[in-house]
Amino acid sequence: MYCSIERVIIFISIVGNLKINLVIAGRTYPLSVNNTIEEEGMRKAAANINQLISMYEKNYAVSDKQDVLAMCALQFASKLEISTLDIKETNTEVLDKINELTNLVSDHLE
Repeated sequence: MYCSIERVIIFISIVGNLKINLVIAGRTYPLSVNNTIEEEGMRKAAANINQLISMYEKNYAVSDKQDVLAMCALQFASKLEISTLDIKETNTEVLDKINELTNLVSDHLE
C-alpha cells in the first residue's frame, strides 16, 4: 500500500513521538523526536558529528573515542559561543548606528 509523506506526517503528529535510531561514533542511540523537522535536525547533527570524528581520527593520533568526542563537543560549543558573541557585537554596532542616526534626525528637526 502506497502512503504519501503527508499521511506519514499527519500520523506522526497524531501519535506524538517518532522513535528513531542514530549512530554516533559507532554506537546506536534510540531517541524520540516530536516531528519530522526535529528528526531531520537530529540526523544532520549526527552526520556532522560523525564527519568530525572521522576528520579527527584521520588527522590526529587519537586512540580513545572519548577524547575525539570531547574535541567534537568543544568545536561545536565554541562555534555556538563565537556566533553568539558575533551577533551581540553586531547588534551593539547596529544599535549605536541607529542611535547616531536618531540623534542626527532629532538635531535636524530642532
